[in-house]
Amino acid sequence: MGKTTMETRAFDFEIRAEKREDGVGQIVGRPIVYDSPTDLGEFTEVIAKGALDRANLKDVRFLVNHNTAMIPLARSRNNNSNSTMQMRVGSEGMDIRVDLDVDNNTDAKNLYSAIERGDISGMSFMFLIEEEKWSNLKSEHPTRTITKISDVFEVSAVTWPAYESTSIGIRDIQALESAKAALESARKSLESEERAKALEEFNNKWRVKQ
Repeated sequence: MGKTTMETRAFDFEIRAEKREDGVGQIVGRPIVYDSPTDLGEFTEVIAKGALDRANLKDVRFLVNHNTAMIPLARSRNNNSNSTMQMRVGSEGMDIRVDLDVDNNTDAKNLYSAIERGDISGMSFMFLIEEEKWSNLKSEHPTRTITKISDVFEVSAVTWPAYESTSIGIRDIQALESAKAALESARKSLESEERAKALEEFNNKWRVKQ
């Protein structure tokens, strides 16, 4: 079932600053990683390999801390060669390469410097889930596997990534609230399915007795 709630995930995966020969500040990183369990507090989440195979990546911005009010520091349009952000979906997730105009854009220069110094080391992305699977829903800490992402809207360099590579940043309140809502919805759905199954079994036994 497709989701309408925008979700974000922040990770402390490697992001590096590099300098091209023409002076353009370039950063590379992997904002989306497959098969890496993430503790969302309410449950563990995994993005399954291939979840991005049919995702809409036609127009993706590069921001800082998901600040949609700021001018994008880069943008990928149809992932063409003229885009200032290049994205590559592979067997391990999605890698990006971003060209920053450090000569003419103060925000870009500041971000490049912060990444180069190691002051910013995390990345995050904003997306919509199209398909998911749940396991161990009756346990205290179930697992949600995202099997299909429908859209990726933006990628951000983030000041507060996760505390470790397998944990979401607790400061991302929106992500945590979204996680709680998703778990509640999944458990209600399971309860409804179990009630319907129990009613069907009761009716079948009643028919046999008649």
